[in-house]
Parts: sequence; C-alpha cells; structure tokens
Amino acid sequence: MTHEDYKKLAATLPNQPGVYRYLDDKGKVLYVGKAKNLKKRIASYFGNKKHQAHKTRVLIRVADSVVYTIVESEQDALLLENSLIKDLQPRYNVQLKDGKSYPYICIKRERFPRVFMTRKVIKDGSKYYGPYTSVKRITVVLNTIRRLFKLRTCSYNLSEQNIEKKKFKICLEFHIKNCNGPCEGLEDEDAYNEKIRQVKNILNGNFGPVKQYHKTQMALSVEQLEFEKAQTIKENLQILNSYQSKSTVVSPSITDADVFTIEIIENLAIVNYMKIANGALLNTFMLEMVPNLNDKPEELLVYSIPILMNKFNSIAAELIVPFPISIPEMEGITITVPQRGEKKKLLDLSSKNLTYYKLQKQKETLNKAQKQTHAERILKTMEKDLQLDSIPTHIECFDNSNLMGTHPVASMVVFKNARPSKKDYRHYHIKTVVGPDDYASMEEVVFRRYKRLVEEEKSLPQLVVIDGGKGQLSSAMKSIRELGLDKRITVIGIAKRLEEIYFADDPIPLHLSKRSESLKVIQQLRNEAHRFAITFHRNLRSKSFAKTELTEVPGIGQKTAQKLLLHFKSVERLKQATTDELQRVAGKAATEKLLAYFKQDDAQ
Repeated sequence: MTHEDYKKLAATLPNQPGVYRYLDDKGKVLYVGKAKNLKKRIASYFGNKKHQAHKTRVLIRVADSVVYTIVESEQDALLLENSLIKDLQPRYNVQLKDGKSYPYICIKRERFPRVFMTRKVIKDGSKYYGPYTSVKRITVVLNTIRRLFKLRTCSYNLSEQNIEKKKFKICLEFHIKNCNGPCEGLEDEDAYNEKIRQVKNILNGNFGPVKQYHKTQMALSVEQLEFEKAQTIKENLQILNSYQSKSTVVSPSITDADVFTIEIIENLAIVNYMKIANGALLNTFMLEMVPNLNDKPEELLVYSIPILMNKFNSIAAELIVPFPISIPEMEGITITVPQRGEKKKLLDLSSKNLTYYKLQKQKETLNKAQKQTHAERILKTMEKDLQLDSIPTHIECFDNSNLMGTHPVASMVVFKNARPSKKDYRHYHIKTVVGPDDYASMEEVVFRRYKRLVEEEKSLPQLVVIDGGKGQLSSAMKSIRELGLDKRITVIGIAKRLEEIYFADDPIPLHLSKRSESLKVIQQLRNEAHRFAITFHRNLRSKSFAKTELTEVPGIGQKTAQKLLLHFKSVERLKQATTDELQRVAGKAATEKLLAYFKQDDAQ
C-alpha cells in the first residue's frame, strides 16, 4: 500500500474509535488493530518512517488496502479486535495462545440466588467472578462458601406465587442441613440475600465484613441462648480464617492492584498476571503469545494488559509493572514501577511465578522431543545414515520378476512413515522389453511410474530403493535423469549378496551395520517388493497354466483343470489314468465328461 493510496483514503477516515484491518491483494486479512481515533491511528502508519518499527514497514509494503469498523467505545474496539484476531489469525498480529474456556463462579440473578460454577457467561444480569485458571481452586472456594452459608442448589423458580401455592417440597439438602428450605417459605428472603452479600464479599476478597457478619450472628445466638448455633457459627469463623490464610494475603497496605511481568523465550512471549484485592491475591493467569517479527517486551505488555483486565473484569486503580510503559487509553490509572517495599515484593512474586512456568514449558518441550515415535526415530536415523536432504516419510521400492523369460513383470511397494502403505502398491506388465532383460525392464517401470506422478502433479517420494546392484541402479537413474528428477529424489540400490547400499554417483558402496534400523527398513522394503512381484508372477503363470486343452472340455473349469494337471503333471498322463484315479481327483461327474471328450477326440 503506497502513500498515494493512503491520501485517497484519508479524507474518508472518521475521528472515532474502531477496528481497522489491513488486507492483501487477494482480500486476506494481514493485520487487525484497534484505535481510539481511527484517522490518527491509520495516519501513523504513513508518517515519518525513520522511527517506524520494522514489522510496520513490512506490513505496509505487502498490504493492498485497509478497511475499518466504527464502534461506540474503546472497550468495544478492544473486544472486537480480540475476537477478530482469534477468528482470523492474521499473519502480522501477535498470536494469543489462549483458546480455553475457563470456569467462573456465577451468582444467578433470581429470587434466592444460586451460587455455582459455569464455563458459559450469559448476559442475563447474573454476577460472574473469575475466570479461574484452576478447577481445583474454584472447588475449594465453592466448598468454603457452602460450609459457611446454607444456600439452595435446586433450580426451582421460587417466586412468591409458587411458594404460596406450595408447588415445591423440601428435599434431602434440607434434611442434612445444607439448605434452610426457602422453597417452602422456611427462610426469609432478606436473610438469604444478606448471605449472598457476604458471599460477594468473599469473592471480592473483602473478608472483614464477612467476619463481622459471623460475629454478630454468634452474639445474637448467645443472647437467645442458642448455644449450639453459636458454636456452629464459631466453627464457621475458623473455616473462614483458614480459607483466608490459604488465599495468600500479600499486604494489608495494598488495596486493589494488578501486577504484570513478561518474559520472551524463543518464539513465545508469556505474561504473568496477578489480581490483588484488599491485600489478598485473588487470581493469577499466564497469557501466552507468539510475537511477530521484532516485537519488543514493552509493546507486548502494553498489548496484553487491556486484554487481561477485560478478561478478569478488573477495575484496579493501579498497575504494577517491571518497566515504564504508557497506555494512553487508560487515563486515570496509576502505573507503578516499584524499586523496593511491598509492591516490589509483589513484582518479584509475579516474576518468580513466571520463572517456574518457563521452566515447566521448557521441560514439556524436552519431554515432547524425547517422546518421538518409533517411526520418527527410524526415519531420522535413515536421514542421517543415508545423508538425505529430508526425512524419508515416503519411500518406494522396485523389483523385477520373470521365469525363463516368460511373463516379465515388476512390482512397486510404498512405505509411508516407515510402514507399508498397501493401497499404494502397484504391479507392472513389461511392455517395451523383449526377453529377460532386467535392466531394460527396470528402466521402463521407473520411467512409467514417475512420468505419471509428474503429469498428475502428485507428491514424489524422498527415497527410491532399487532391488539390485550398480547395474539395476544405473538403469533406474537413466529414467530419473530423463525426467529431470535427479535433484528431487534420492535413489539407492541394495545388492542381495552382501547387503551393500549403492548411490548413483558413488562407485564405493555403503556398508551399514547388520543391526542398523535403516538397513532393516531397506531390507523390509526389498523383501516386500520381491514378495509382491513373485505373487503377481505366480498368478499370471497359474492363469496361463490353466489355459490348456482341459479348459476346452465342456463342463471342466479352470480350477478342476488346474487340480488335474497338478496331480497328473501332463494331459498325456491324465489320458492314461484309470477311471478310479480320475474320480479320486476330479469326482464322478467331471470324470464322465473327460472320458466322453477323450473318446470323441480319439474317434476323430
């Protein structure tokens, strides 16, 4: 896209928030971006190129046009940009690696609200907390809430009319004291809603009001001489204190803040996010991204912060980061780069989490590399042993077969990923060669095979194995060179006697260890091609063998004729056989037909 193209577009660009997309000449999206002011943002791509990032210059050079969508606010632009990047996966965008559906805690908008885990956020007025990155963590939170407050778990519509009409009956949850029975009007709505307010306090990290609520309830129970109830509330306070201690209280002096650290390892950028509320660590998250070209850590962090804050519904007034950054669209939010004190400890904690996560990723990568399949190991060994340009995932092997010059045929077997691919096996009748000439036959079938693959634009094998020594290999190479494939396919020959491996342009054979996996695969290829050729040749000979005088006898088929010839060896000996001998081999009916035919033949 040139500067002239931009000038034609500039007059129509709006001064409003939105999302823009750069397209190539085929209409494919190359890059998606958001803007507080579309006109100013797009203009920045065509301004002073001296300080322009390399990736931006490359993008403008390959782009053909730019289109945009106007939205109501910057927040809408962020959401639309994030959605488009995930859907379109543009080449020049940072690729987010987060494709999971994380769980939330939902407080349902209804009379006597339920509190439960869900992975779907429905905009029906319900309150959602999260997302949580660990189901185990969310289970601990919900179990604590259910032990502290007796909340209903049923999905009944507990309207005033339904309760008055007594449509529902108390269930087992009431009898085991997990619910106070609002379905039958046994619990007051205001009292239930007060418990829901305390649940919200816990989920927001505000433990003080929850403790005060329990202390008030305990004092009230004592005044009313309900000592057993008071003891239960006291136990609930201990549960709450235990949960609070496990929720990682980091600093009572820090109220609400979001902490971010970033590290780039090879082709992956990882951002650690920690959500702090009332001095307690409520949530952590690791965001993975694939940087594009020469993205800097500062650029990636600025890009990821709005995404993470939106994902976790954060309204933090302060961001704690490892280096100075500027986020113009987040006016009013304090950005802190601490050097000492409680905030520096928070930053160090985030960095420590990032370090362990990085080590875990590296270990996973190493384990994946070590867990290569048996076929992968063999093919990599073959690539090394035979000094190939690439891993031979597709190998073909040729063999000839003839018996004293009759029925000359050839076979080709195919191995893919070191395993036979029998649907790709092929038989060949030799068409242009007269007599038992194995060299000319090999030249013919190799030419026919690869001429067809080239014409049909099908994939070629990385390795071709010829069953035979230098002579057979030379014949095959004539066809390969004639087709211009000598630079694209590696062809080797295997001599039967010493299992020597020959290359086209090397007079000295390669001797692989008898235990070599590469040699075993080549031998398996050779043996399979030989078996396939011999089987085909035998079938042809059997068909020819069965085409004798016997098949002209009315009522005598090929199978019966073949059975008789295999037993008596010739038609002449069969004619001299007794009736009993014939019946033992062919049966009574066939014997009668044979005797009648031979009698008629003798009379002529």
